[in-house]
Amino acid sequence: MLAGCASGPHDTDNPDWAQAGMPPPPKRYETDAEWKETEAPPPPAFDTQRLEPIAMPPYMSLKFGVDPSTIVITGDGVVRYVVVASSARAGGDGATNAFYEGVRCSTAEVKSYARFNNGKWHLIERPEWKSFRDLNSSYARQLAEQGLCRGNAPRVSVKDMIANMRDPSRKLQ
Repeated sequence: MLAGCASGPHDTDNPDWAQAGMPPPPKRYETDAEWKETEAPPPPAFDTQRLEPIAMPPYMSLKFGVDPSTIVITGDGVVRYVVVASSARAGGDGATNAFYEGVRCSTAEVKSYARFNNGKWHLIERPEWKSFRDLNSSYARQLAEQGLCRGNAPRVSVKDMIANMRDPSRKLQ
């Protein structure tokens, strides 16, 4: 009987191939020469009351969260979102800044399109893709790993991204 279970084709490139009901992660075969990013729309409105926290190492003094209503998966494979960084000061008063960014799961890169401070958005003059390794802060990599990406591709839906952020034990890389 076991021989019957072992026979037949299996997608062994998919780490979840043995898990019933789990589709393989989307695969992307692209070269930088053929890939073109779609134009980023203006920064969306965000609400600090809706933030989903991004789990960060305990030594980090800043707290990060993403507003789920701002997450968009584009046809070119970029996931755009607004992330909010806040620091608590003594007395409960703290500074809050937001960033309108995009993550490219296939290359492990992030791009900042705009920054929000003093009540308004400030566009980045020449936004550039940067490797997660090159960042001073690891929140973009953490966000990608905790919810936005599944391997080298975006998750199938924003709903799936939020579910994984809320329950990281579901995360399958």
